[in-house]
This record gives sequence, structure tokens and C-alpha cells, in this order.
Amino acid sequence: MRDESPIPLVFKVVAGLALLVLLLPLAIVVLAGLNAGDYLTFPPQGLSLRWVKAFLSSPVFLSAYFYSFLLALAATAISTVIGTLAALYLARSGSRAAAFLRGYFMLPIVLPGVVLGLSLYVFFTTTDIGLARTFTGLLICHVLVTSPFVIATVTASLVGFDVSLEEAARSLGASPWTAFRKVTLRIIAPGISAGCIFAFIVSFGQFETTLFLSVPNREPLPMAMYISLRYKFEPTAAAAGIFAIALVVISTIITSRLVSLRRVFRA
Repeated sequence: MRDESPIPLVFKVVAGLALLVLLLPLAIVVLAGLNAGDYLTFPPQGLSLRWVKAFLSSPVFLSAYFYSFLLALAATAISTVIGTLAALYLARSGSRAAAFLRGYFMLPIVLPGVVLGLSLYVFFTTTDIGLARTFTGLLICHVLVTSPFVIATVTASLVGFDVSLEEAARSLGASPWTAFRKVTLRIIAPGISAGCIFAFIVSFGQFETTLFLSVPNREPLPMAMYISLRYKFEPTAAAAGIFAIALVVISTIITSRLVSLRRVFRA
């Protein structure tokens, strides 16, 4: 029996129009990256793979792409561990501090990226701890930004979780770690996997915080695209955007397979 009420037609129409508005800039970026002209213009002056080949042969863009990829992998690995532990505590703790910590952990999502990046840069600079304009400092910032997404998805997986299953494993002789690994971890694995993908997407496309904390002469892909558009204004940056969009689309499809997004938003 379904408990959900049918969605009114007007809401579906509005949602469809909103989706169209959101997808229109992506279509413009793709067409601009396939432009046959010499400059970044729209409508494109014909379609060609010229600038896609230029991206694949550009040492600047390729190094920036793989640098962003490795940075996103590192941030995802760390934020997954921290976010999972935090979600377990928030879901099982009955203290008043849990509600405060839940809102506190979500602050990086609420705060504008410019504010967060500038704040961290000022903090690293004034405290003189040697993290300003370093990979470690940039990684810390990305972990702060991506951890809330892991917390949200893992918390969604813990909604309705029956703790007696883990207690039953304990009563049968399993150690706390074995019970957690073979019972709890397997149940919340889809939420953890979805959190990983969300964290990777957010870290890979992070620009505002990277603008203040990027390492000199080692720009991630968003910074490389920004510099290219600022000084050259050629379609190579748009071609790089095509690969970034493709990565996000693939990650979103995988996420929808791993966990129900409705549970995420309900949590």
C-alpha cells in the first residue's frame, strides 16, 4: 500500500520548467565546447571536435583535471570516514548536543563558498601555521565542504535502523567491531557510497574556496578554466566543462542506483 499522495499536475509542470532552466546552461556549455570557431561564442559557428582535441592535448588542462581528480579522491576518502562516524553519533545519541552538532556540521553548506574560503585563508595566514596556499590547507577546506553531504546520506540510511540487529549479533558472540562491520556497515553501505559520490562531485567542482586556497602553479580544473576564460577566452575551457559535466552525470546516475534520494531529503 502506498502512503504517498499523488503529485498535482501543476507541480509537475513547474518542476519540469525548473529542470529545463537548470539544464539550459549545461547545454550551452556543451555546444560552446563543440564550437568550430576560434573564440568562445554562442550560438556556435558550426560543430567540431577541435577544442575537445585541444583539451586532450593540453598539458595545462590535463594536469589540472587529474589534480582535481586526485584532490577530490583524497577529500572524499577523509570526509567519508569523518562523515560516517559523525552520522552514527548523531543518529544514536539522545543528548541535546546532537541537535546542535547536526546544525553545526551542516554550516559549510549554508555558508557561501567565498566566505568559507576567505575565512580559512585569513585563519591560516594570521595563525602562521603554514597551511596557507598549501595542498594540506586546500584539502582541509574540501573536507569541510564535503563532509556534510556524507553525514546527510549516511543519516538517511540510519533512519529506521533496528539497533536490535546489531545487539543480536553481539549476543551471539560477535565483538563490537565484528557486529558493526557485518551488520550495521552492510545496511548503511548504500548511504556511504552515495555520500562518497556526492562528496566527490562537490570537491571536483569546488571553485569559490579554491580561489583563496589553491597552491601556486598547481591549479585545479575550475581555476584553470577561470584563468583561461579570463585571458584567452577560447573554447578549450568549455571543452573541459564537457568532461566535468560528463563526470557529474555519471556520478549522479550511480548515486540514484545506490540510494533513494527521497530518503535523503526526508532525513
